[in-house]
Amino acid sequence: MPETYFSRAMRDAIGIALREDPTVLVVGEDIDKSVLGPTQGLVQEFGRDRIRNTPISEQAVVGAMIGASLTGLRPVMDVMFSGFFYVAMDQIANQAAHIRYMSGGQVNLPLVLMAGIGPSGQAGSQHSESPHAALMGLSGLKILVPSNPADAKGLMLSAIRDPDPVIYLMDVSLAGTRGPVPEGEHIVPLGVAEVKRTGEDVTVVAMGFAVPEALAAAETLTKEGISVEVVDPRTLVPLDREKILASVRKTGRVVIAETGRRTCGFAAELTTLCVEHAWDSLKTAPVRVTWPDVPVPYSPSLEIACQVDAADIIEGVNQAFRTSRALSV
Repeated sequence: MPETYFSRAMRDAIGIALREDPTVLVVGEDIDKSVLGPTQGLVQEFGRDRIRNTPISEQAVVGAMIGASLTGLRPVMDVMFSGFFYVAMDQIANQAAHIRYMSGGQVNLPLVLMAGIGPSGQAGSQHSESPHAALMGLSGLKILVPSNPADAKGLMLSAIRDPDPVIYLMDVSLAGTRGPVPEGEHIVPLGVAEVKRTGEDVTVVAMGFAVPEALAAAETLTKEGISVEVVDPRTLVPLDREKILASVRKTGRVVIAETGRRTCGFAAELTTLCVEHAWDSLKTAPVRVTWPDVPVPYSPSLEIACQVDAADIIEGVNQAFRTSRALSV
């Protein structure tokens, strides 16, 4: 199986969708240059009618793409950095997330909004956001966070073919990574988590950049006699609760590694899920490994300190073994 860059895997999936369906179009700011890489070369192959540069006005363009999808097109919009979602939040939250529900299911909204999340190499806090938790709370959006090139391709094809609005989040720290990717048609269904590594002693549920870091941590912990199971949700909404809970019930311990802030985050939601539905299996309290509750700094050393890495996950696992459950029944 050939190896491909993460962003190139996304681009290959978009190319397949453009070739198979004439209603698919791709829009975004500097779409022909593709700052993060997932649309490079598309304008040369498909032309400017289907690959369109847009003004720097996220609210207007997201609104236009909502309208386009309601008239029968399947837009893929590169929002570039996920902090720009905030500029278009009225269109995303009040329109895209609600139209199908408010129409009583009479209309679909096939729209993909893709953007980078996480630290982006000293680009400042506005270009280093990770707003997945806020988007999860809106209801009506599907939210994807692939962690490797194969999933990046398979999830992109599923997203474009889906009848509902999809938020596709690429961890910027992964854009230049390489990995094996199936050639041609490759589908990863939405709502299906994957056990990236089996283990017996503790479950680490990780997302995005934290997944390869969790796998690296698992390798180190194995040498210390701790068997780590790593679960990648791949899609935050819909969430494969049963696969996550099955792993937690098996190991009795869970560490959640999130590329986002601690307060009201994805890790907090998963902690509640495990306490509510795997209480009798838990040997210790769930442990969250997250960013601190601060804007991502510009300073290189502070930016690195904010990111969740293998060392943080190892400390989280050690905490899970140190901490007594100390819960009365």
